[in-house]
Amino acid sequence: MQIRYSPDADVLIIKLREGKPIDSRDVAEGIIAHYSKDKKILEIEILDASKVVQLKDLSLSIKGLEAVKA
Repeated sequence: MQIRYSPDADVLIIKLREGKPIDSRDVAEGIIAHYSKDKKILEIEILDASKVVQLKDLSLSIKGLEAVKA
């Protein structure tokens, strides 16, 4: 997963998995979900992010994930 913020555009993108988006849907005002061919959500885009998310407090917590064995 990747989280990117563009201060110039004030857009926050949360990339959940790799893939090429072929469809997108507005799930709320200023929040767009981008889907793959098999209808999996690839990324979530938040427009005007500074109005929605307190970016200074942005953190990532991952719980309950087991390590993947190679």
